[in-house]
Amino acid sequence: MAEKLFSQADRSKIIDAIKAAEQKTSGEIQVHIENHCKDVLDRAAEVFETLKMHQTEHRNAVLFYLAVADHKFAILGDAGINSVVPDDFWENIKKNMTIHFKASNYTDGLCMGIEMAGKQLQHHFPFDQKGDINELPDEISFG
Repeated sequence: MAEKLFSQADRSKIIDAIKAAEQKTSGEIQVHIENHCKDVLDRAAEVFETLKMHQTEHRNAVLFYLAVADHKFAILGDAGINSVVPDDFWENIKKNMTIHFKASNYTDGLCMGIEMAGKQLQHHFPFDQKGDINELPDEISFG
């Protein structure tokens, strides 16, 4: 179900949103989608570690985690980004994404969330043209 929820065009749109956001920041954004999880935050933290997102140079990676069959999702930021964004930042993104998700516009919701996270990453971790490398893949991962 998780892999079938997004068409190839939807996947391309999400990946394009990740790439567009990352062109303006040293931050890293990843999307992971699976069917089920027991506790969404625990599972998102496991995926964050499995994808080695905590190993970025500035600790500024952001994970968008979706458990589609369970209708659960979480956004996790690493220590670097969490130390500079407002306390309610991730919750505000989730609220905006939920509006799209409730209308079954998962692609638009994800893209909007990625764009919002990217703007904060750009503000706090601007792109360094000299030494910035893409530390994590932009492809969507599935569990």
